[in-house]
Amino acid sequence: MNETLKRGISGAIYILLLLASILYSTESFFILFGIFLIIAVYEFCNLIQIHKVFPILFGTVLYTTVTFVSHYNKIATDTINQIFNTDLEIAVNIQQLDVVLLVIALVVSIKCILFLFYDNIQKISTSSKYLYLLGYIILPFVFITKISFGINDYNPKIIIGLFILIWTNDTFAYIVGKSLGRTKLFEKISPKKTIEGFLGGIIFAVLAGYLISKYYIKANPEFSDRSILIWTSIAVIVGIAGTIGDLIESKFKRIAGVKDSGNIMPGHGGILDRLDSVIFVAPIIFLFYQILNYVS
Repeated sequence: MNETLKRGISGAIYILLLLASILYSTESFFILFGIFLIIAVYEFCNLIQIHKVFPILFGTVLYTTVTFVSHYNKIATDTINQIFNTDLEIAVNIQQLDVVLLVIALVVSIKCILFLFYDNIQKISTSSKYLYLLGYIILPFVFITKISFGINDYNPKIIIGLFILIWTNDTFAYIVGKSLGRTKLFEKISPKKTIEGFLGGIIFAVLAGYLISKYYIKANPEFSDRSILIWTSIAVIVGIAGTIGDLIESKFKRIAGVKDSGNIMPGHGGILDRLDSVIFVAPIIFLFYQILNYVS
């Protein structure tokens, strides 16, 4: 089969599966990203060369537990409140858990950014491998499910909008970089990325954020300006953090000496190759929503 056709078919299947699961129900969204998590953990374990069984089990249990508790928090709180009148304590405990997980993810994210500049590292310590596995792979999947709720109930438009921004940024960073790119962004890790492409991706992502807030989210008129500000801000975050996430995965692949994280998607590589931007962006967007909630 022609490589371009193969890439187009597998990409279309991926997008259709993603959109169908997000739109069908909350549970189908959780299940699909739970499956993505398992595959991503498997691929990452291959990259950093550690045994896979325990990380997959740990990641699955953590993802399932946190997602279940967070999603069914209101039902559980109402029920226990009727019996024990302790709903406030439960809510506080869940918020505390979110803060702990977010701090871990953000600290590891900073460690990942520093990791980009370690030119001489060819071997990662065992403790760092498991730390990256937790904060760079597993926890971001938890936050992907959490940000789909925004500051209220599950809203598929939020997560679809996020993916649209990521796809827009990636697409136009490539187009602008290929057409106008002259200055290398981070040549040692990704020789094809350019500063011009990086800026072009952000500009078009901001435009997409404006269109999403104006025509897709369709906020109430009194909140339209705020919605535009929120989505254009998310677009800037996606443009910057998404590019960093792409570079970080490229660094791991370069050390492992492989082109792709896997081969589950013909022509595209592995799940990590498709989600490298969103998993790095997710904790930052979750923090952004928490700040919005606090300000509100």
